[in-house]
Amino acid sequence: VDGILTPISGEPLDVVKFENFEFVGDKTKWLDYASERLGRFQGLKNKDGTTKTECGIHVAGAEKTFDRDLWDKDSKVVEVSKDGMISLKEGTDKPSVAVVYAPWCQFCQAMEEQYEGLASELSGSFDVVKFRGDEEREFISENFDVKSFPTILVAKDGKMTKYDSEERTVEAMKAFAESA
Repeated sequence: VDGILTPISGEPLDVVKFENFEFVGDKTKWLDYASERLGRFQGLKNKDGTTKTECGIHVAGAEKTFDRDLWDKDSKVVEVSKDGMISLKEGTDKPSVAVVYAPWCQFCQAMEEQYEGLASELSGSFDVVKFRGDEEREFISENFDVKSFPTILVAKDGKMTKYDSEERTVEAMKAFAESA
């Protein structure tokens, strides 16, 4: 079929045509994985009609597309290992807030500052930690029922509670952590 390809997001790209069973034009943007993700995740709707604010855990290979981790070494957000996540699940003396994230996920990137603020607000009363889930998809999915990034979990009094809200402000996350 001959025709002009247009991106899902509606953003203008250089014209690429499919003529006589061949692409004509610069298809670099069509084959670039980052551009594909942009089109795939922007503007998707949740069941209640609100705009989706998370990336799917199924995006295999995406972990190789981002060159910087979130919440660096100067952060109050502490990185935990697989064993650390299991310890949170089994219960610790101090309550914790954990984010399961992927550094390439635009929604994780968008909440970076707010989650750092949460770590400051809860300092002393909660441990605020991060776990990079895109590198351990099977582990995080099987043990914590994580299906998308970011997923925020509160570990308190021997139970883990998932934060289901789309509101990722310091105030909202703090209120949830304290009430969980």
